Amino acid sequence: MRNRVSLGTIAFVLLLVVAVLPSFAQRGDDAERASKNGMAAGKIDGVEVTLEYGRPNVKGREIFGRLVPYGKVWRTGADEATTITLSGDVSVEGKALPAGKYSVFTIPEKDKWTVIFNKTAKQWGAFKYDEGQDALRVTVTPKKADFVESLDFEIDGPSVVLRWAELAVPVTIKPAG
Repeated sequence: MRNRVSLGTIAFVLLLVVAVLPSFAQRGDDAERASKNGMAAGKIDGVEVTLEYGRPNVKGREIFGRLVPYGKVWRTGADEATTITLSGDVSVEGKALPAGKYSVFTIPEKDKWTVIFNKTAKQWGAFKYDEGQDALRVTVTPKKADFVESLDFEIDGPSVVLRWAELAVPVTIKPAG
């Protein structure tokens, strides 16, 4: 006797696959996380840009220079490293970066920040950060901004902007060419 798979079974398996696969591409369930998941998506001159990140809260704490020390590599969010996906080749602050998915780290300073695009997109925090995997480093200038309780990213014109506490950190992105 042969084993037969019913059409209903195939449909059920396909439905399960379609329902479960998107969760592998995201940061996972955040029900138990203190820092909820965030996502910013949009287009900059036709290039699709998607950021996925953890959203820590200020909770009355001094953030930059204290919780996030100056001069040290920071995961730029909470939990897993923040990632950025670019659908096309771009120029970041005038420097070339190929299309792809990267982790985003920063080295905050009081008057300037180093923004790092690292080839190892999937990693937890900055614990195993490897400078040898950096695809690009650029320097940007932070700006004083209105208070934001939960870390957030937004796509604003030609910039991706990190906003948290009383700071905005814009990074200019343009399509290559």
